[in-house]
Order: sequence, then structure tokens, then C-alpha cells
Amino acid sequence: MPFQIIRNDITKVKADAIVNTANPEVTIGDGVEFAIYKAAGREKLLAEREKIGRLVPGEVGITDAFALQAKYIIHVSSPWWTGGSRGEEKLLRECYDKALLLAYEHGCASVAFPLLATGAYRFPKKTGIQIAVDAFTKFLEEHDMEIMLAVFEKESVKISGELVEEVASFVDDNYVRETVQEEYKRDASVRAVFSSATVLPVSRKGLFRNRKRREGMGTESYKDAASEDQNFLSSPGASEQGKNIEPELLEELQSAPEETFGKTEEDLEGALKEIYTESFEKHLQKLINKKGFKNSEVYAAANISKQYFSKLLNGKVKPSKEKMLALAVGLRLNLDETVDFLRIAGYALSPISQTDIIVEYFIRKKDYNVLKIDIVLFDYGQDPLSKA
Repeated sequence: MPFQIIRNDITKVKADAIVNTANPEVTIGDGVEFAIYKAAGREKLLAEREKIGRLVPGEVGITDAFALQAKYIIHVSSPWWTGGSRGEEKLLRECYDKALLLAYEHGCASVAFPLLATGAYRFPKKTGIQIAVDAFTKFLEEHDMEIMLAVFEKESVKISGELVEEVASFVDDNYVRETVQEEYKRDASVRAVFSSATVLPVSRKGLFRNRKRREGMGTESYKDAASEDQNFLSSPGASEQGKNIEPELLEELQSAPEETFGKTEEDLEGALKEIYTESFEKHLQKLINKKGFKNSEVYAAANISKQYFSKLLNGKVKPSKEKMLALAVGLRLNLDETVDFLRIAGYALSPISQTDIIVEYFIRKKDYNVLKIDIVLFDYGQDPLSKA
């Protein structure tokens, strides 16, 4: 995969180049820089660093890696965060861009970064993450290289900072298992009817409305779920159980499909319905053309290698659900389109999957970058989409 997050001491990472957050002056700083000098060979590395001289914020230099497993060390002088009014974000972006270009010019096939400037240099982590993923994504659209973000193995803090907390509130609000438990406790009369059924033990119509508002259920899935209610209510024994339901609630359940079904906004199903009989690879290429993207934009945003993407378009591999989610993000699909896109490959969004809900959060926000999603999944302890 082009980008991955690893939990490792950067001095132990096997990569062609590792990035050092360097002191601007020719001196050995604390933390990661001290560890790099110690592992590489203090005297030899310091002598090479002296040849580079002073590095003003935004500048980079390169030396041999000596005793490290890497070939090169790229020394980056990060800017200090002073509120954002002195061009700090532009300088930090230059750090990433120049380091990546330097690695490419030296023939590196892989490079490992720490998250620059979000520690002692006080950049807000959300800002630092955004700058990093923007730089990585743009670079990967034009170059073939493995980029690793190395998180120190003993570090327990969330690398995405406040971003993971924003996502957490969405996950908490939309985690269906919790929603079901709340409705289950509130509605004893419905519980009495559905306790022995295979459907969820809550008011189906109430759950329909909640899930429909989440925009995560396509029209066909919505109808299928309602049909289960209709079948249950018309099944033998249902009328006996129905005596336990308040008349108004029973009427609601029986009329739910007629009341709630209607034409949804035009989505991918309506626009591309004739494609469903075609192969997945043809469908994917038509989607790319319809959206007006270059292939490189899609596979870079989806964090899929150029080689794997080529195999997809040639029908040589069947994508996993994780790859399908990554492609949905790379294609900038909305939620209705994502549901339809997954269905073509035989998948569906799960209301009890944290991974699916986190992806939904980013799609809702129109924040289409798998690199950032993978970072948040990493903070949640979930496998990244790029792992599969």
C-alpha cells in the first residue's frame, strides 16, 4: 500500500529514508533526534550534519544513515506554531513536500516520517494531520513510493488529536446497538411483540426513521426491512401477539411502508442502473469518467497502489469490502451512492461496525481522504482500510 501507519521506534524502521525533526542549529536536540543520533552513530552523523549547516524553518537536508537500517536520514527543520498568523502552515507543508522530493531524487522506494511539529513545536494535531495527508496524497498522485507514518511504540496519545474526539461524538450518536438498547428500554409494549422475532426488538418504524435520517440505508434495503415487518405482522400468531400492542402503535407499524416510502433524491442507482449487469471493472471505470476524475486522483485518495488499481480495472482481482470503502472515498461518493456501490460487489454498510460508521462520518463531512480515515481508525484501535 502507498501509505501506512506503523507503531515502531523510527530508528528501527526498515525504509530507504527516515525523517528527523532536526534542530535548526548544528546541534543535537532532545527526544527523537537524540535517539536517531545515538542509533546512527553520534560523531559520524554530527560531522555530516555540519556540512549542511543551519536549517531555517521549512528547509531540509540529507545525510547517510550510517548504523541505522535506513540508507538516508532526511533532516527537516519544522516551524513553531505561534497561532497560525506567521505562515506556519505553509512552512510545514514545505517540510513535507521537500522531504518527499528529496527522497525521490535519491531513488528511495520508501520513507518513514514522524508526525512533524505536533509535539514540542506545538502545532494543533488536527492541523498537522491535515497538512501531512494533503502532502502525501498530492505526492502519491504523481509518484510511486511507500510512505510510512511512524508512531512511537510506547506513545498512547491519539495522534489525530481533537479530530478523533469529533468522530467519537458521531460514533456515539450513530452506533445502532446503543440506539436499540435505548429504544428497547423505553418501549415495553413493542418489546413484548418482537422479543421472539429475528428482527430488532424495537419499533421498526421508529428505527426506520432514525436510520433513514442517517442516509446510510438505500431504498431497496429500506423496503426489504419494512417487508419483514409486514410479513411478521401478517404471520400466524402475530394477531395474538398484536393484542399486546397499543392500537395506535399497531396502526403505525402496519402503515409504515406506505407512509415512509417515496422517491428518494436521484442517486447513482437511477443514473447508472443499466450498468449493474456489467462487470465491476467496467462499472468502476464509468464511475471514474462520470465523476470527471483522473485515475491517479482516485487511487491516491483511496490509498491504493497504482499496480493494484490497474488489476482492478483489468478484472484480475476482486476487491474486499475495505477496498470498496476506500474506493468510495476516492470517488467522492455520497452515502446513497456508497450504499449502491458496495451492493454491486455484494457488500453493505453495517450499523454495528465502528469502521463503517467512521467512514460514514468522513463521507458525510465530504472529507474524502483514506489516509486521514486510516489515522482515525488507528486511534480507535481498528484495522486501517489499507490493511486488507
